[in-house]
Amino acid sequence: MTGFLLAFAAVAVLVAGLLSYVASSQPDGLDATTQRGCTVVQVDGAEELQGDCIAKNAQDHHLANSPLADYTIDGNDKLTGVAGILGVAAAFAVLFAVVNLIRAGRRKDTAAVTESEST
Repeated sequence: MTGFLLAFAAVAVLVAGLLSYVASSQPDGLDATTQRGCTVVQVDGAEELQGDCIAKNAQDHHLANSPLADYTIDGNDKLTGVAGILGVAAAFAVLFAVVNLIRAGRRKDTAAVTESEST
């Protein structure tokens, strides 16, 4: 099982670290749908929506200025792969913590059953 997890982690790191550089920068289906009826124009070096669409009412998420926001590191598009690898590492850390909590609970239950059977 450990070999499988290591292979899975290696593939995940490769996908996040390498393929993220060739991913499309075009909006996905949800973004494209919310932008129907608007056009994106450059105003003072920033993108602005003009027209009538749902996306004009959108607001930034409260973590929009965080270091790993928008699949980059501090807004640097050249570090997309590094951000992907950090995301994979964070996901595996959470998975590892959850699995260890489940194992600890099972050990505790097994110990309680063994103790009650021996008395």
